[in-house]
Order: sequence, then C-alpha cells, then structure tokens
Amino acid sequence: MDGRELVRAVRVFTMVRGPRAMRSAWRRWRADARASLPRGAERARVPGPVVDAEPLPGGGVVRFARSELLVRVASSGTVFWSWDGAAPGPSYALAGDPPEPDARASLEPDKDGGWRVVSERVTVAVSRNGAVEVRTPGGVVLRRDLPPRWWEPVAGGPARWVQRSEVPADARFFGLGGRASGPRLREGTYRLWNTDPRGSFGPDDDPLYITMPVQLVVADAGTHLAFHDNTWDGRVTLREGGEGEGSGHDRPGLSEVRMSGGPLRCWVVVGTPARVLRGWTALTGAPALPPAWALGPQHARWGFGSEREVRRVVAGYRERGLPLSALHLDIDHYDGHRVFTVDRKRFPDLPGLARELRAAGVRLVSIVDPAVKVEPGGPVYRGGRAAGAFVRDARGREVRGVVWPGECVYPDFTDPAVRRWWGGLYEERLAQGFSGVWHDMNEPVSFTPFGDMTLPRSARHALEGRGGDHREAHNVYGLAMAGAGYEGLRRLRPGERPFLFSRSGWAGMQRYGGTWSGDVSTGWPGLRASLSLVLGLGLCGVPYSGPDVGGFDGSPSPELFLRWFQLGAWLPLFRTHAAIDAGRREPWEFGPEVLEHARAALAGRERLRPYFVTLAHLARLTGAPYARPVWWGAPEDRALRDCEDAFLLGDALLVAPVLTRGADRRAVRLPRGRWYDTVTGGAYEGPGQVLVDAPLSRIPVLARAGAVIPVRGEDGADELEVWAPAPGRTGGGVVVRDVGDGWERAEIERYTTRLVDGAVRVERVTDEGVVAVAARVRVRGLDAG
Repeated sequence: MDGRELVRAVRVFTMVRGPRAMRSAWRRWRADARASLPRGAERARVPGPVVDAEPLPGGGVVRFARSELLVRVASSGTVFWSWDGAAPGPSYALAGDPPEPDARASLEPDKDGGWRVVSERVTVAVSRNGAVEVRTPGGVVLRRDLPPRWWEPVAGGPARWVQRSEVPADARFFGLGGRASGPRLREGTYRLWNTDPRGSFGPDDDPLYITMPVQLVVADAGTHLAFHDNTWDGRVTLREGGEGEGSGHDRPGLSEVRMSGGPLRCWVVVGTPARVLRGWTALTGAPALPPAWALGPQHARWGFGSEREVRRVVAGYRERGLPLSALHLDIDHYDGHRVFTVDRKRFPDLPGLARELRAAGVRLVSIVDPAVKVEPGGPVYRGGRAAGAFVRDARGREVRGVVWPGECVYPDFTDPAVRRWWGGLYEERLAQGFSGVWHDMNEPVSFTPFGDMTLPRSARHALEGRGGDHREAHNVYGLAMAGAGYEGLRRLRPGERPFLFSRSGWAGMQRYGGTWSGDVSTGWPGLRASLSLVLGLGLCGVPYSGPDVGGFDGSPSPELFLRWFQLGAWLPLFRTHAAIDAGRREPWEFGPEVLEHARAALAGRERLRPYFVTLAHLARLTGAPYARPVWWGAPEDRALRDCEDAFLLGDALLVAPVLTRGADRRAVRLPRGRWYDTVTGGAYEGPGQVLVDAPLSRIPVLARAGAVIPVRGEDGADELEVWAPAPGRTGGGVVVRDVGDGWERAEIERYTTRLVDGAVRVERVTDEGVVAVAARVRVRGLDAG
C-alpha cells in the first residue's frame, strides 16, 4: 500500500464508522480463509504437437497432444477461437446467440503441418504447435497468438493461464475499458478487476470502475479488436513494438493476458475502425438510446440537502437564462442512506417537486446503490430475504459488508429471479417522480480500512444457474445490476426509453445505458483523464459517457472549472458534479467572467442538440461512438494515432479542448482535408498541425469541409448548417430527427453537398432518388480565405 492508498483508506475509514468497517474486513478475510484452499502443487501444460483436425462449417477443431482448439469464422468475418472445448456461451458479453458460421469457409490443410480457414474478409492460420494467426485477405498478419500455457492445480480447481500475442511493430493499443492513462495504452500492466480506487483518482491510478478484456489495435496493416471472453481477475501486459532501421529487424508489439481462472476463448473483429465497432456491437448488443432530454446539460451534487436547495439551484439556472435538462439527487436524499427511501423531513413532497421541475423542463434523476441495509423491519431487506436474493458465503449465510447505510447485504444480480425482483423495486423511484437512475458503488463496494474494498472472493453466486463464486462474478456484478434496472424500467414504463448509467460494468454494458468517469480528481491531470476515459470507453462499445465536470473533490480554480465545463459541453453526458465537501459547482459560483463563458458553452450545446440526437441514433445503429479519436477515419496516419488531446464529434466536428493551465493558443493535429474554424471561419488544410487561438471564452472547434450538421436556429427551429466543400470535392452528412422518448423508429435523412459555379448545392438522397431539401439551410465557409 503506497502513501496515496493509505490516505484514501484513512478517509474512508473515518467517513464510515471505523469499527464496523474493521469487522467487515475481518469477516471477509475469515470467509475466504475458510472457503479457499491453497492451490498447492501445479502442473504446467501446453498444447503440444498437432494430432489431427475435424473440419466444420466456418472452421473446425484442431486437436493437439494435450489440448484442442476450436476455430470458427462467421459470415461477417468475426473470428472465434477457444481451447479445451470452451463454447461461445454462456457469456455475459453476448447480446444473443453467437453469429452463424460462414458456410463457405472450412478448415483445410496449410503448410508445415498446420491448418487454416480462408474466408472473404479474414484468414485464420493455426500452426502445428498451436499458434493462431489472424490475417487480412492479402495475407498480412494482424495478430499472432502464441501457444497458450495453463497451470492446473494437481489437487483440482480452476486452471490459470497466459496467452501471449504479437502485433505489428507500428501498432498502437487502445481499450481495456475505462483507463485514466489512455486512450492510447502505454507499455505496462493493466489489471482486469473492477475497482473503487478509494476516493478520487488521477491518470496514474489503475484499475478503475470498468475493466474489460477488450483490446483495439491500430496498425498500418489494419485495425482489429480482440476480446478474451473471461470474467475472472486478470492482468494484461502491453509492450509497443519497434521498427528496424536499415538492415535491422522489426520488433513486434506484445500483449500478454494472464487470467486466474475461467475459459480461454477469444473473439476477433477486423476491418476499418467503423467496421470493427459495428461488428463488436453486433456481437455484444446495440447501445441503448438515451431519451433526448438526457443529451442536454445536467447538474448533480452530493449534498443538495433539501427541496429548498434544489429549488434554489434550479431557479439560479432559470434566472440567469441557463438551460438545464436534469438534476441528480445523490444519497443524501435517502432516509439514512437506505436505498428506495426518502428523507421526508428534507424532502416532504418529492413527487410534487418532480412535477414542478418537469413543468419547467427539468427532470429528476436518482442515485441507486446495490447495498441493502440490514434491518429486519425494512421492506427491501425483508422482501430480499424472502426471495433469497442476497449473496451468501460458502456456509449459506448472508455476506455482509459496510457501505453508507451501515451494515449491508448485496443482491445477487447473476440470478435472473433476483434481477426481476430488483427491477420491480424501481416502481418506487418512478412513483417519486424520477425520470432516470444512475447506479453507483456497484463494483460492488464494501468499505474496509485496508485492501480490496469488495466482497469475499469465496462468496457464492448463481451465475445464471451454473453456480460459482465471486472470483467469476465480480467483474459482471455492475453489468448484471444495470440489466436488472434497465429491464425493470422497461416493464414499468413500456412506452418510454429508460435512462440509466452505471459506474461499473463490463463488455456489453452499452445495452443498458452508459457510464460516467466516477470520482475523478480535481486538477488539470483529472481533466485530461476525463477525456481519456470517454474516448477509451467509446472504443470498447460504450458511446454514452462523460466526466464529473470540475472533478469530484476539492475546489477547482475558475479557469480549471471553465475549461472542464467547455470540454463537457462537447461530450455525450454533460454533467457537473461534486463531493459533499467540495462546495457548489453552479457556473455562477465562479464569478461573472466564468458565468458569461459558461453561458456561451451551454448555448453551444443547446444549439447542437439535434446533432447529438443524430449521433445517439447512429451509435445505436452502427456502434460508432459520439466522441472518436482523431484517427477514426484515417487509422493509417501514424501522427493521428498518437494524438490524445483532441477528438472528433461524429464525422463533422473536431474538438480541441484546453487541457493545460494558462493556455490561450494550442496546436491541433488535423486529419486530411479542409477544416474550418467554427467561430472565425478560417480554413486550414490537413493533414498536418496548425496553431489556433483558444481564448478563455471558448475552445477550438473545427468543422469538416462539406459537412451537413443539424442544429437549432436562433428562433429555436431546426436547420441544417452546411460547411462549403473544398473545390473539386464533395461532402455530405446524415440527420436523424428527434421522434420523442418512446420507441418509434426514426427516419434517416442523407444529404450530399457540392460546389456548383461558386455556390453550395445541398441535395437530399432517398431510395427514390434526389429530392428537394425541405429543411432550412445555412451555408458557411464560402468566404474563407
């Protein structure tokens, strides 16, 4: 434990009654000591030489002396391989049945005693010793998985394993869930164990709340995603490669995945970044579509304290002409921090408050924690005990921990019956007037003064009827809770799209909603980490996320708060939030200059609301994140791969936030093509780097030449903002209109742009041909030098 961890431990220990936390830690240690046997002697195993093979549709089984490998290629080009009979399911990541195998491809002999599967989009080669290569149709190797190694306890038990892989020398690694040091993952070791970092975190802290064994690898040869479908505790070690100079040899990049148990199975998706994310979300589920109001500005604070304070804050926004879509109530609105309750002294008429705010265009969102206070008279605890809903230890007793309400138990969300019971409890939240929920503390957390703040690893879980312990269930606990909440809200309000986002989760969590940064530290490093988290999660299939604007703890300077606010205004989830001891975070609390510039950022967000609606629908249809790395459309551009301080918002805009103190200019790396400064109208040509102004009043935002962007006009009506194409070039864009917060299918409108005799012509393209543009159009960029 280093000094930072010790400070966090003391803080938690003093905030939650210390003796209870100590007893909880003792119980956790004792339960694991009783239920866990030492691994003892282990036997190492490798596949050995190839013995024979059995062709099957889409691939086949290759048998080795001490193991067997299943390889299957789907018609979409997605590759699945697994060892020792591991099937694609059951899986918490997959949204449904695995994709059908490509009937045109099957296993066939390869050179040197190996085997291969050749399909239209990918070739998979298996060596005679068990190495697996994924190649492009042209034969270029994208990934080479070396023969794995297992360590099996002689006395029995789960085998741990290691899988080493090689990637091209120029490759860059991304993904692995929410990593504060990203989005490009440097050399080092990353843990796969969802973790509350004991307070606020910065770029050097790892792991955090959402870890995923999902790697996105970008190289000259192509882009691919590799997913090791295993929920156990593990570690991923990465090393970037190096290209030889002169007669020197290339050094490949290396990835080493070590898991403490569970199956060795992997999915690989290849193609352009857009194709990879489309294939990944086809496998793990389309992102949930947030209601349109959730794309507006939102405000939260741990410590609103009363209805009076809530009204004061909302009135402050209204009186200053600041838009506000939602206000989030933290645990202090509960009665004694107990979930699904209300403190009637401080909130005597919460449904009435919700109706009042909704009439003013502001929704209420409620925090929901998984821990249930141990109280025999409590309806939630009593109902959960009757349903057998709580996690138990190896001796059949309820596992108890300490969280904000005190001594608590934990629902077993890996049991379908428990998920349904828990989802029904959200009826109380809806009756109180809440329009959405955010899940917190669901790694899950059990406060202890030292060590891992989670449940005993020996705790028993249903795991969909298979049975198992917390070693397998831990990383999917938040994912399963999100599924319980989302499906419960759908049953209770079938005509409305649920709004839910979760602090913890795993691969596939986008099916139920989004996430946020968690307790990011207040400071310039925390601001940079905020952007890293959003971009990295988007590349893992979670497009809707955002940071705690201003940081979780401490008091940001006016400049830091404003720069964070300006960044947040361009991210999918735009929410200010602060800890109970961090003070107020309303824009007017930082002085008149910050208020003026924050008002401009809010106005810009509201103006772009139709564009965010479009991006939300496109994310659901294609898996493409709203916020994308600048290399998204040009992964072959090596300079763009290393650019981490800017991002694309959809295809049309490039956002360059200010991430350093005192900066009023900044360098921006441009993808190829012409780009316009959206404020000055100045034109820049990419690829290359330019220096642009970044006054305190705004951050640089550039528009792609030829782009069509739906916006709100000055009169509040929708219009199309069109940026002039470069001479000899064409452009275009996609628009999806807001059809309300139900399930009605939205229409996709496609537009093209071109220059004709010095004027910009905008046309709408339909299945029937080109038709007149009915929307109001405003052309920009024609007068750029």
